[in-house]
Amino acid sequence: MNKTQSWNIITLFAVLIFGFAIATILAPDEEYSETENRTLAQMPELSLGALLDGSFEADYEDYLTDQFVLRDNWIALKTGTERILGRTQSNDIYFAEDDYLIEAHTGTFTSAQAETNLQLLAQFVEEYAGQFADGHMTVMIVPNAVDILRDKLPSFASPYDEGEYLEMLREAVETAAAGETVWFDARQVLSEHSTEEIYYHTDHHWKTLGAFYVYQAWAGVQGYTVPSADSYEVVTVTEEFEGTIQSKLGIHTVMDSIELYLDPEDPYYTVEKDGSGEISYSLYDYSALDTKSKYDVFFGGNNALTQITTRAGTGRRILVIKDSYAHCFVPFLLSEFDEIDVLDIRYYNQELSALISEGGYTDILFLYNASGFAEDTSLTKLLY
Repeated sequence: MNKTQSWNIITLFAVLIFGFAIATILAPDEEYSETENRTLAQMPELSLGALLDGSFEADYEDYLTDQFVLRDNWIALKTGTERILGRTQSNDIYFAEDDYLIEAHTGTFTSAQAETNLQLLAQFVEEYAGQFADGHMTVMIVPNAVDILRDKLPSFASPYDEGEYLEMLREAVETAAAGETVWFDARQVLSEHSTEEIYYHTDHHWKTLGAFYVYQAWAGVQGYTVPSADSYEVVTVTEEFEGTIQSKLGIHTVMDSIELYLDPEDPYYTVEKDGSGEISYSLYDYSALDTKSKYDVFFGGNNALTQITTRAGTGRRILVIKDSYAHCFVPFLLSEFDEIDVLDIRYYNQELSALISEGGYTDILFLYNASGFAEDTSLTKLLY
């Protein structure tokens, strides 16, 4: 290689490196990623304190990662290259059997946050379990696909055993409940149906079928009417859903379907979100099916407090403290409760203790997915 060729290569690399850097600086910042269904990091505020404690550098790195020009294209190129090279994992996601994309959740359950959240939930149970009749406070932590669909993982995959963390949680909340029945083992129920399509191929949520099986088992324990599969009209509202895991990889594998389990008797109920005074008559937002975030057909996405009033006539009122795994579970509650208050503590900024004391609830259900629970940084609000 002569000098001219060497300088040409050096010049090309310089143009690429500095060109992309300049383009990233000049391009307007994006606030939201439709592809990934999340808010993107923004330019952090520069201060002496942030510089000294290292938070500015960390936040600025997140900012550059999120705002890098043509970011989605680079992610897709990286993933495609890794697949060509025969890699079985990319970005902490396994390429599993039957076209499943399964998150590994590496480090999630062994983090300081996971331990903190375990203690916070135990304190919450200790505080409130005695206020409800035995069996009327339920903790339901739903395992992720990496745990239940373990047989579909690539050879030599060795993710953390979620069962270990769930067992620690069970012991903590049962000790805190002082003899009351609190823990419901969703893991056992889902394990019995692991050969069925109970998780999405491209998204981190469980499917409505998985939620139905868990509700069916829980209803039996609670003494409610146990529905059969033919109790509902199962309606497929889309077969073109690509979820959050697909978005992280930037590649296309398969399309998922989303099913709604509709009561053919169509029980009457009203829905009010965040105390707005606006009343609707459906838990489903069908307009979401025309967007990337098709899972938002349930509830229209996350809201701080959704209040559902029914004509069940049972005299029961339930508070559901949840993440988005509850969105396809809550509709099964309509025939059992006169009022269902659905609380997302991540967005609720009022005192939970006041809500519970004034709500007249007969039941509390704490429903999260395992990784979402372990990673949630807002659970200190449980004790306010």
